Amino acid sequence: METGDLVIYPGEFAEIRVILAQLATEARAKLVFLVDRNGQPIASHGDNGSVDTTSLSSLAAGNVAATEGLAKLLGEREFSVLFHEGERDNIHFSIVAHRAILVVIFDHSTPVGLVRLRVRKASVQFEDVFQRIAARFQKELQPTGVISDYPFPEITDDDIDRLFSE
Repeated sequence: METGDLVIYPGEFAEIRVILAQLATEARAKLVFLVDRNGQPIASHGDNGSVDTTSLSSLAAGNVAATEGLAKLLGEREFSVLFHEGERDNIHFSIVAHRAILVVIFDHSTPVGLVRLRVRKASVQFEDVFQRIAARFQKELQPTGVISDYPFPEITDDDIDRLFSE
């Protein structure tokens, strides 16, 4: 799957939220969220009152990118799972469908093995959702490369050029 901008449709977004909620419950996590590879938050579930998820999303993407550099230096394609242990909380990052980053924040009462197990299950579900999103996007893409439900099909590139050249 390409790693360009991600278009998520309302039905699939609802599914993503359900998977996150289920993961949070089953993994006994404080907060789980999904981030695209560019660091943009997609969805979250849990107590994010004290966490700036936008900043954390950007830092998660940067962390994964830096780790990819380390992997290449060692001859690996990627390290798909990252784990950081803190005094109070732990954070688990995993790459989902080569497309997104799943972030799970949990405390020391939750075993890391439980988080890893539940993340594997959720990753399979996310993989399915992302495959359907890609298939739907390709189906809706016209031969011209324009999405078929583009809201302003009557506007041309010439119209846009004239608008910005004035």
